[in-house]
Amino acid sequence: MTTLPTSRVRDPRDAPVLRWGILGPGWIAHRFVESLAARTGQRVMAVASRNRDRAESFAHTHSIDAAFDSYDALLAWADVDIVYVATPHTEHHACALAALAAGKHVLVEKPLGVDAAQAAEIGAAATRAGLFAGEAMWTKFLPKFDVVQQIIDIGMLGPVRTVLADHGEHFTPDHRIYDPALAGGPLLDLGTYVAGFAYSVLGVPTTVAAIGQPANEHINGQVSAVLADSRGNQAVLNTTMLTNTPTTATVCGEDGILEIAGPFFMPGPFTVSLRNGTVLTYAEDPGTQVDGLHYAAVDAARCIADGRTESAVHPVVDAVRTLAIIDEMRAQLGISV
Repeated sequence: MTTLPTSRVRDPRDAPVLRWGILGPGWIAHRFVESLAARTGQRVMAVASRNRDRAESFAHTHSIDAAFDSYDALLAWADVDIVYVATPHTEHHACALAALAAGKHVLVEKPLGVDAAQAAEIGAAATRAGLFAGEAMWTKFLPKFDVVQQIIDIGMLGPVRTVLADHGEHFTPDHRIYDPALAGGPLLDLGTYVAGFAYSVLGVPTTVAAIGQPANEHINGQVSAVLADSRGNQAVLNTTMLTNTPTTATVCGEDGILEIAGPFFMPGPFTVSLRNGTVLTYAEDPGTQVDGLHYAAVDAARCIADGRTESAVHPVVDAVRTLAIIDEMRAQLGISV
């Protein structure tokens, strides 16, 4: 081939408009609402926090009409169609189930749950209720990753033998990632990106071998792992909160190599170098969460309009299987949630 596939991701402004409620006014919720406002026609109607001052401050910042001091109060409000769960990881499961029980569709910030069992339970509850549930694994919804997936699916690289991915960010001990009560450690914040990337390329691994390094006496600070599929093809992964890393990803096939510059999980360019000497570049300006979080939201809006209870781009089973990989890493290292 002499050209890359074209992204099939549609214009976010063409999506049906939903009325959104936000559970948890933290850092990622700010970025999510900014992304919706800048890139879509979606409407954010309400925000809820257990701290009224935080809810009201968030509402004022983003010109949101309603602020609630309890999650249940927002879930009872008729002017919300779908809830974005942006609470700490340890509350994702309970908040998602409560939203579904209240008759609301739900998009949960990654990870969908703290383990595969929680994620599966959320998916099953949504199916029973006839409501949408999804994980906002925003990377998979980006236009560039639609192109990456097409490259792999059409065999442009030939049989894939090796996947390399890392995601490390240095955090100081005052960050919530150091709190064991909030499922601290790098795996659920950063490791979901590398485990999810490996799964998207190689599928469910038959072998997982992990080693770890503690951050302190309470939580893990770094994990490296080798995954292998049924044919022996391998993924080599690293995630750490102890240091910054290049945050790059590479897919190596017999006929070519796909290299994604860091941070690989955000909007930006990548290069395909084929064994015959052809070099193809996906040209895209580097971006941040504000440039990309909205794609999962508009995908949810289209699914709901079509009567579907999960995304075709990132179905619940993908979240479950990614978390199962992380569960196995934790089991080998003796890490409890």
